[in-house]
Amino acid sequence: MNVPIRKSWTQEQFFAWAEAQEARYEFDGSRPVAMTGGNNAHSLITHNIHAALHVRLRGRGCRTLGPDAGVETVRGAVRYPDALVTCTNFALTDKAVPGVIVVFEVLSPTSGAVDRIVKVREYAAVASIRRYVIVESTSVGLTVLERHGADESWRAAALAEDDILRMPEISAEIPVAEFYESVDFPDKGNTAE
Repeated sequence: MNVPIRKSWTQEQFFAWAEAQEARYEFDGSRPVAMTGGNNAHSLITHNIHAALHVRLRGRGCRTLGPDAGVETVRGAVRYPDALVTCTNFALTDKAVPGVIVVFEVLSPTSGAVDRIVKVREYAAVASIRRYVIVESTSVGLTVLERHGADESWRAAALAEDDILRMPEISAEIPVAEFYESVDFPDKGNTAE
């Protein structure tokens, strides 16, 4: 049986193709991967992350970008996190952001495995990234992976609503509850009597 072999794309081919698409895609290093659609909770949480970071980083030489700003990871893969922070200057025409320090991914129902497994490894391969924050979108909670140097393994912590996300690498602290402002989750623990 003959099976056609698909030729891997280059990063340049991906960028050229992606610019002409209406839908959003990431690049896994060999082919485009459709990004799943979020919901209103995902959108509100992403907005809140950007607002919280913008206020704390204003005038300090660091910027928050996303979700249309790419991060080059392993084997030329390009990921588009919901939010990222860089303190490195770059050309506005660049396709990927250099010097990314912090990355935020807001989970969607279909992205959990990729965000919790694949991207953990990919973001670990980016020497500049010191913190990867995985943000729940169906309840309040963060999984925070941090390291002090590129040669270190991630250390993980779980944060709840009353906790504070501390990011010394960008001199910022944000209460977890601030990410969930105006997001009302249904109370799953109560049943009608």
